[in-house]
Amino acid sequence: MKKGFTLIELLVVIAIIGILSGIVLTSLGSARNKAKTAAAQSQLSSMRAQAEIAVDSGSLYPQDLCSGVGTEGLADLINGVDSQVGPGATECAVAADGLSWAVAADVDPTAGGVSVFCVDSTGTASTTVANSAAGEVSLATEATPVCDGNAT
Repeated sequence: MKKGFTLIELLVVIAIIGILSGIVLTSLGSARNKAKTAAAQSQLSSMRAQAEIAVDSGSLYPQDLCSGVGTEGLADLINGVDSQVGPGATECAVAADGLSWAVAADVDPTAGGVSVFCVDSTGTASTTVANSAAGEVSLATEATPVCDGNAT
């Protein structure tokens, strides 16, 4: 009498392994998205300190704060956020009088532009549920850019 596994037993084991690996791979995808969101939020929060470094002697934020690099602006951090959540997902503005600034980014790439994280010169760091992609910052229509919406 031969001892060993039958073909049916081997096929069942292979099918079970395939199902389990599919479940694991699906879970890894959502974990990866959560990690990207957390990294983007961390970089956005870092912008508050970086913006204070760029303040000039008159306590004003420079007009090129959003495009400046190094200690003079937020461009490096904005590029870092865009590398996590996708290009063009970040919006930044400085008030014309230089007294305030705000940055918002669509930090949930799977939500189709619904979850927006925003930081501004008042110290606000909030997640907002929006109907559009990044742009929940009151930029073009108000003299003072601040985070809009229902903070959660």
